[in-house]
Amino acid sequence: MLARVPYAPADDRYVRMPYRRTGRSGLKLPAISLGLWWNFGHDRPLETSRAIVRRAFDLGITHFDLANNYGPPYGSAEESFGVLMAQDLRPFRDELVISTKAGYDMWPGPYGEWGSRKYLLASLDQSLARMGLEYVDIFYSHRFDPETPLEETMGALDSAVRAGKALYAGISSYSAEKTREAAAILRDLGTPLLIHQPSYSMLNRWIEPDVLDALGELGVGCIAFSPLAQGMLTDKYLDGIPEGSRASWPSSLSPSLLTEEAVARIRALNEIASGRGQTLAQMALAWVLRDDRVTSAVIGASSVAQLEENVAALDRLGFSEDELAEIDRHATDSAINIWAASSEK
Repeated sequence: MLARVPYAPADDRYVRMPYRRTGRSGLKLPAISLGLWWNFGHDRPLETSRAIVRRAFDLGITHFDLANNYGPPYGSAEESFGVLMAQDLRPFRDELVISTKAGYDMWPGPYGEWGSRKYLLASLDQSLARMGLEYVDIFYSHRFDPETPLEETMGALDSAVRAGKALYAGISSYSAEKTREAAAILRDLGTPLLIHQPSYSMLNRWIEPDVLDALGELGVGCIAFSPLAQGMLTDKYLDGIPEGSRASWPSSLSPSLLTEEAVARIRALNEIASGRGQTLAQMALAWVLRDDRVTSAVIGASSVAQLEENVAALDRLGFSEDELAEIDRHATDSAINIWAASSEK
């Protein structure tokens, strides 16, 4: 249980954080958003999560990104966030953008994953209950379902918005073709597609150019997740796999991805970052944000210090043409897109 320490956010929280318009909508998001995929489940001290979330808001991060199965265990990140909302952030609800998603496996049986109306709307109700919210700002279809008509999946998002349980509709890991189809269906229903959340990093460039071109033409925002390639684009793995790192225990980052070739690329990128006076992580975030079609980058954080270091990427977002060309020599796809199956449909 959290100690009831009154929370007063920093008065200057909106001074340094740049905000970007989400496509052609009226909604602006912070250039860096906080994702609760890892580090916010029941396996971590709630006080640590609280310190990170409070500091994020102090730094102007107003967008907190969740999903039904974030944890571990599933649902626990939303439960933890619900406690923080109740004890710290409730007075500031109208300053926050809170998102959640449904699409991956969540509970047993045929109705606990994918893109049916049954699953999406039941999951949203569960997410709202876990977080103690009346609505989320963005509700996403977490992945494309090849066996459910897209009209049904998008119709469920439209129903969530019309019921007042979500303000905006989003999709994640959809191909350019399916993004265009989804946007057309939602437009006809009267609920515009606000945003697409794809994986995107210097080692995972699959959204170039087709998805980004589609989003630019449609006026849909783009928020990149895994911009640090699950930690590969940090100094963590330059000299092997350290004990306690994500690649050292069963997780979504397999040690097999850290091949000699991949580590050589990472070391070369680290040298470029050093020449810019940045850490590799800071340069990786700045690189993702270099395209004005990218609204925001979602970062994770296991500590306040890590959060602050990554937000400092905003101190230098610009790149010279020579820097971009040198980065392109090493920033190539490294077979790390574990979400590729969804976007290939």
